[in-house]
Amino acid sequence: MQTIQVVLDTKLLNATDLAAKRQKVNRSALIRHALQEHLKRLHDLELEERDRRGYRAKPQRDPEFRVWEDAAAWPEL
Repeated sequence: MQTIQVVLDTKLLNATDLAAKRQKVNRSALIRHALQEHLKRLHDLELEERDRRGYRAKPQRDPEFRVWEDAAAWPEL
């Protein structure tokens, strides 16, 4: 691990310290976890946007997904 310096305003620092205390972790651990979660969300958003662009460029046609609708239908008794 490497040590970095981050500047936080007083209100954010106080909220961070309170959250760390409630979670029973130190400030660094809380910030690491929050940053990991944020980066994961950004990655997921990028993947979703890539999929949206793909579907806009090549939309599904009715026959392509009709097979799956039939497979997912409840059998009649």
